[in-house]
Amino acid sequence: MPKVGMQPIRRRQLMDATIRAIHRHGFNDTTVARIGGIAGLSPGIIHHYFGGKDELLAATMRSLLEELRVDFTDRLAVARTPLDRIDAVLAANFEFEQFRPEILAAWLAFWSQAPFAPPLARLRRLYTRRALSNLRAPLGELVGREEAGRIALTLMALIDGFWLRAAQGDRDVTGPAALAIARATLRRGLAEAGAGPLDLQESA
Repeated sequence: MPKVGMQPIRRRQLMDATIRAIHRHGFNDTTVARIGGIAGLSPGIIHHYFGGKDELLAATMRSLLEELRVDFTDRLAVARTPLDRIDAVLAANFEFEQFRPEILAAWLAFWSQAPFAPPLARLRRLYTRRALSNLRAPLGELVGREEAGRIALTLMALIDGFWLRAAQGDRDVTGPAALAIARATLRRGLAEAGAGPLDLQESA
């Protein structure tokens, strides 16, 4: 009989172990046994709490998405302008904790499996819809709706592209470098849309 209060601890251990296993072995070679070995827990515990590897990956990605949401919300709380709110999205996505190799490997596994697993596909749609909304709303305060949509899609393509390259081990792609390029792209897009000079509070 598990001790009272152990469930969240065990679930966290297993999700952390999943991230490490995917980083070491790739998703296809990440087995329940390997995850259990890294966590120091029996494979039966994984089936008890999650049902299997796919369910565990979904839970792991939900946890990472929640961490991303919390970081963005914290940054949003101190944002003063629409431009600051846009920057909160960019900075959260390229923050060190989200841009570590282990986390990027988990995201790469997530993207590769999402087309074939409905729970992961729903998470991917949620992430994309939320991120685009968080970009479009403040962009719409600065430029027209059509331009806001175009700039938001451009920034999302940059975020996903940099994550993908970094997940494959490209050493020239770092969080600070990617953030600087995204900010420059934002400024250029706003200037082309006629937004005029704007002050970006670069807090990250």
